[in-house]
Amino acid sequence: MKIEISKMLQKKKKQILDLWMKNQLKDANLREDLMSNDELRIQSEELVDALLKKLTDENLADIESADFENVYEILSGISITRARQGFSPRETGTFVFSLKDALFETLQQELKSDPVALYDATMKVNKLIDSFGIVTFETFIKGREEVILRQTDEITEISTPVIRVWDGILALPIIGTLDSARTQVVMESLLQEIVNTSSSIAILDISGVPAVDSLVAQHLIKTVSATRLMGAECIISGIRPEIAQTVVHLGIDLSNVITKSSLSSALKHAFSVLQLEVRKKQKENYSLKNM
Repeated sequence: MKIEISKMLQKKKKQILDLWMKNQLKDANLREDLMSNDELRIQSEELVDALLKKLTDENLADIESADFENVYEILSGISITRARQGFSPRETGTFVFSLKDALFETLQQELKSDPVALYDATMKVNKLIDSFGIVTFETFIKGREEVILRQTDEITEISTPVIRVWDGILALPIIGTLDSARTQVVMESLLQEIVNTSSSIAILDISGVPAVDSLVAQHLIKTVSATRLMGAECIISGIRPEIAQTVVHLGIDLSNVITKSSLSSALKHAFSVLQLEVRKKQKENYSLKNM
């Protein structure tokens, strides 16, 4: 008599879920700080229900079956959620592959008297869960990439603050490498702030830029040109000796750009252009004043 593997597994759903939870909870690397055991059980039960509900002896051997569409959707949702929560690829993979162990143990108990049927069922289940694992990893990578891109955008915004240091004077300290994408963010932020504050001078401080090559220099020149089109003068500060040597060695022409060695020097030049003067206030001699 042929044994219907799918129906047998459906009848053992509770046992499979309990075995799966046991396998997960005994893992020394279980991340209880990211997900409670109750949440883990709810997540596991949802996947087991979706899998066994659609499982048949026919689609058990067909990993491309449309019957598993809901299962793949659940796995994708779990993978993306875990990527955002901070789970590692190994921890996410263990979640899926530990289900395989629970299914194998159930098959072993039910088919131990029929080695041929046991082998056939085990191979089919192994292939099916492996396909689930591949989907899990692919979706996890996409989720992690989304997290990285979001964090990169946030870091870029934080690392390019436009500071109003004086009436009519803006400063933008640049820290880290300056590529095309970041240059665009720098220009947009700076130009918008020039409009908002009606500033006439902008200082680009590159003290935090580790190295300047021809590409970085081109990005700086583009920013200076865009600033001038807005009616403001641009000063580049933070020109260290090694940067000056590199610029000369590469033959980069910055003769039309005002450059200063430090932010304080650039600010002093800006004051001069705006005809502003900052003086140190002399302390009064109270002993003479009260005589």
